[in-house]
Amino acid sequence: MSILFKITTLLLSFFLSLSYGQITHPKASPATSIMQEVGLAKISIQYSRPAARGRAIFGGIVPYGRIWRVGANESTKITVDTDMEILGKLLPMGIYALYAFPEKEEWQIAFHTNISHWGDGRKRYNPAEDLFRITVKPESIPYHQENFLMAFDSITHNTTNLNLIWASTKVTIPIKVDTDTQMELEIAKQLKENPTAQTYYEAARYLQEQGKDFERALAYLDKALELGGETYYFYRVKSLVEAELGNFKGAIASAKKSLKIASELGKDEFVRMNEKNIKKWQTLSQNN
Repeated sequence: MSILFKITTLLLSFFLSLSYGQITHPKASPATSIMQEVGLAKISIQYSRPAARGRAIFGGIVPYGRIWRVGANESTKITVDTDMEILGKLLPMGIYALYAFPEKEEWQIAFHTNISHWGDGRKRYNPAEDLFRITVKPESIPYHQENFLMAFDSITHNTTNLNLIWASTKVTIPIKVDTDTQMELEIAKQLKENPTAQTYYEAARYLQEQGKDFERALAYLDKALELGGETYYFYRVKSLVEAELGNFKGAIASAKKSLKIASELGKDEFVRMNEKNIKKWQTLSQNN
């Protein structure tokens, strides 16, 4: 057996022992990810969740006036699949590192274009690589949040709030999406190509939910009923649109048709919703 072979064997055994000797252990600040749809857009966040463990947090283990990675371990990443707006500033589609500069009275939040840093980047962090910063005010919450939490709330077709919550502090980042422009393009595209009853219904339902262009929504619903026949949900939305237009008698008639079909199909929830609206609109009709 050659000396070279012996040396190679010994080295291989050594490196294998190192590999097998490593222990995979749970992280003190476990990683997580969240994804939220806002209209047609998606926002994704990857971050880690440190625990308070009885420590003072802001002004303590997270010092005031110094960069914070908004979590632990790797830098927190936020991904947006379309252009968005945050307090009047454009956030283009892409991936960004999210940093914070907490102070007692206000925080700066940085959307940073360099996503290669570990954690907050320390001395390698360069403010010139911020896409932009916003200023938000922290607020106290009436409960204790043990693990740092990022969560979306107050979600509409066009807006959401991203909340940063830890210990007794919450910071809110408002986000806007131009869903209306996207939807108008989508409606025009689908109605041009090969529209079905469902196409007209979904277009009308979007307009009704957004509280706009009710005359156009009513025309779409009439087309949906013409192409697809009578359904409880077509008539349900039609009744809501007619009520918005002040046509309470028409709304009552549509709601009664929706109620009858829903009752036959065992759709109890729609029966109750229609009954409630019929009663309300009968009162409004009498008052007018």
